[in-house]
Amino acid sequence: MEDVVAVVLELLAHSQGRDPDELRAELEAAGEELPVDSILVVEILTRAEERYGITVPVNEQAARSTRAVYTFAATILETIKERQQS
Repeated sequence: MEDVVAVVLELLAHSQGRDPDELRAELEAAGEELPVDSILVVEILTRAEERYGITVPVNEQAARSTRAVYTFAATILETIKERQQS
């Protein structure tokens, strides 16, 4: 999962023109789950779907997962696993 977290942080940092390590440090200071602005995550969701060739389902669980990097990464990872099994 840490690989997916790193990708999400990389995409977030790129969208903001920031260094991924600095962004990680800032989000870690804000909380263990690395909270993030949900508006940014919509853009990152699109990029993650393109990068991994997946479509994250539009449901309440996925929407809640966009509030923090780790839960968002878990949703992406779960979607990848489901796609591989089908």
